[in-house]
Amino acid sequence: MASRLNPYLSFGGDARQALEFYEEVFGGTLALNTYGESGQAATPDADRIMHGMLETPSGFTLMGADSPPGMEHTPGNNFSVSLSGDDAAELRGYWEKLSAGGSVAVPLEKQMWGDVFGMCTDRFGIPWMVNISEPQG
Repeated sequence: MASRLNPYLSFGGDARQALEFYEEVFGGTLALNTYGESGQAATPDADRIMHGMLETPSGFTLMGADSPPGMEHTPGNNFSVSLSGDDAAELRGYWEKLSAGGSVAVPLEKQMWGDVFGMCTDRFGIPWMVNISEPQG
């Protein structure tokens, strides 16, 4: 899989409705994963969206989620740029350069869903998410 660069939007509890709306607008295939499906079934956030991805016939990719418990949702500052793919060397190189001189919110390391993931803000104040998945065989 080639690396992908796309916007990642954060919502304050209405990610499902927003992503379904964007699916109506752009068409395509929408995949939604809840916090409950990711091991938090017994929490009040179980039905909230942990990760959603819309892939459209025009080649657009839009990702989004409800802000995780404990993270403040601030409209106007509710986006990140997402880099994802399975080329670990390429994506780690981007991570090193993007995080240099910036701040790291989540270190680039293995996560509960099995991928290597990290979040940083570059020295210009742009938030980035890097996700490295296992190569597809």
